[in-house]
Amino acid sequence: MSDRIPRRAGALVLTLLLCALPFYLDAFWLRIGLFSMAAAIGAVGLGLLSGTAGQLSLGHAFFLAVGAYGYVWLAGEPGPGLPPALALVLAVLLAGAAGGLFSPVAGRVRGIYLGVATLALVFLGHHVLLTADSVTGGFNGRSVPPLELGGFAFTDGDPELTVLGVPFGAEERLWYLGLLLSALTWFTARGLLRGRPGRALTALRDSETAASVMGVHVARHRSAAFVVSSMYAGLAGVLLALAFRRVVPDYFGLALSVDYLAMIVIGGLGSVAGATAGAVFVTALPLLMTRYADQLPLVAAPGSAEGSIGPTEAARYLYGAAIVVVLLYAPDGLHGLARRTRARLRRGRSAPLPSDPATPSRPAASAVRAKEHTP
Repeated sequence: MSDRIPRRAGALVLTLLLCALPFYLDAFWLRIGLFSMAAAIGAVGLGLLSGTAGQLSLGHAFFLAVGAYGYVWLAGEPGPGLPPALALVLAVLLAGAAGGLFSPVAGRVRGIYLGVATLALVFLGHHVLLTADSVTGGFNGRSVPPLELGGFAFTDGDPELTVLGVPFGAEERLWYLGLLLSALTWFTARGLLRGRPGRALTALRDSETAASVMGVHVARHRSAAFVVSSMYAGLAGVLLALAFRRVVPDYFGLALSVDYLAMIVIGGLGSVAGATAGAVFVTALPLLMTRYADQLPLVAAPGSAEGSIGPTEAARYLYGAAIVVVLLYAPDGLHGLARRTRARLRRGRSAPLPSDPATPSRPAASAVRAKEHTP
């Protein structure tokens, strides 16, 4: 009970801080935050699949593409032109349905074989995105219809909005939508991990034989984990599409799937907080290096021929090195490192203070006084 109060107070302070950031940050930093929140949602889903259930997936980018393009087609023209809020929900369900179609494979295959099977989804999906021009727009992609809720649009205008003297454009409005979706992802994922499904998936990861003996249906739980992970990826794809305002097929390639694997490894497998931290690190690093490339050694500024490597490649080298360091010195990632640091600080506060050797202790001093008064 004593640990819950500081934890809840810290969560409240963090929430208030995140809600206040749009009043002080410019569009660049808000855009980094939006991309990080979208990546965190997808990373939490992959963490449930790979970190908790122990299933290797290299096809996460495919399900992000299903969510992003599903929303664009359902809410746009050409397409059914559905209300954007309904299109968002249906796009997430569409990504879950795509995961459900693949779940029989996920229920029977594991390890590197599942990784190769999901890798085929990325190449197949990229081919479909390039050839299905009427739905995806082909190589040039499609513009993303803005989200509207009750007549309120998450765009720069319509209606104009000013809060405490700060004009709220698309980034400011989408910031609060991202916070809401991130909070929803956080609480649902933690509920799954702490409940019976999470314990069953953990048992599957540790030992399939022991899990089946305890009554866990192996294929069913593997398939369910794949579907849930696909739905989280679909939601991340929708938020990414809203933040980018235009989706193109080349973004949803193998590199994106590798980035998501890097997120959960750096953050810590099987941890919601770790997946979030890893997503922020992997997403923000290339954007920051792009902005400050002219101040970094051996990094070429965008559009120039100076330097040896571009900021995006340099960022990937850096978090590739971070993966190596994590695997060697902190296999449980940033989340495990933070947990051990908190434990050490807690032990340091609770440890008794050492006594001064120059000052006699109270029992020793009493004994000396008693000896002096003894005849």
